[in-house]
Formats: sequence, C-alpha cells, structure tokens
Amino acid sequence: MNIVRRNIKVKTPVNTSLERHPVPVLGIDYKVKIVYKNIKITELDIENKTIKISLPNRYKKLQNDKILDLAIEKMYEQIAKVEIERAMEETRILLGFAPEEFEIKDIDNLGKCVNKKITINPNVVMYSRKVIDYIVLHQYCHLKYKSHTKGFYKLLETYMPDYKKYEAILLNM
Repeated sequence: MNIVRRNIKVKTPVNTSLERHPVPVLGIDYKVKIVYKNIKITELDIENKTIKISLPNRYKKLQNDKILDLAIEKMYEQIAKVEIERAMEETRILLGFAPEEFEIKDIDNLGKCVNKKITINPNVVMYSRKVIDYIVLHQYCHLKYKSHTKGFYKLLETYMPDYKKYEAILLNM
C-alpha cells in the first residue's frame, strides 16, 4: 500500500476586519468596522449606523486594537473641527462676543475657559449637537463670569432655558 503524503501549507489568516461598538457620534451609537484593502490612504464611509474605516494592507500586522483606537480618535478630531467651529460661530452670533482664541485639544474635561481662551475636548462629539452647544455656551459664559455665580447661571439660562437637561446628561456620563 502506497501512501502519498502531501505538504499542505496552511496560512493563518491575518484579521481582515475588526469591529467595536458602540461608538457614539453626535449622540448616535455606531458600530465601527476596520477593513484592510489594497489602497494607499485611509477611507471612511458611514452606512446603516456603521462606520467603515478602510486601511491600507500595510497596517495588517500592527495591533488592531491600537489601530482602531487611533482611527476613532482621528475621526473624533475631524468631526470636532466641524462641529465645534459650528457651535462657536452660532454662539458668537447669539451672544455678540467671542473669546480671544479657542482650541480643540484633548484635556481632562470637556471644556475650559482660562484667560479668555476656550479649550474644547474633541470627545464632545460623542454627544448630541445640543449638548455640544451647551458645552460651548457654558464656556462662553465663563468669558463674562469666571466662576459659577448667579450671574453666570442667569446668562446661561437666558440663552438656553433648558440648560439643566444637558447638564444632567453630562453628569450622568
């Protein structure tokens, strides 16, 4: 009896996709899926509450969790540029004054106002636009009042009568 042996090479597939969910964007939870393609630059598509991030194949060998975290962080930064600038401009028009400068930067809290400079954390884009508007208005009010005085809350309530609703959302997170 003749037994023929074959050398079969089994390739262990590299993880061709990775998912994480939920990832909140503007108050809506999305699934995020990373796929690897024969492309040169990263692509992002949103469809049916799924954010699909296509990465060049050269990233396959890197740690997927770190890539996913970095991709989500970069996505938040890009959305934050648009949303925070929108909220800043709307608030400037509403109140009739503006900070000397503002920046979007990863900080320990969602927003701060120091020396007439407003800093907003890009992670605010996890929340709805109304919450973002509240965070920006809150910081604008600090341009007039450094601490949370009665005048501060009166100004806040004048321009956003339901501000306590958004404050509660942030306190419950």
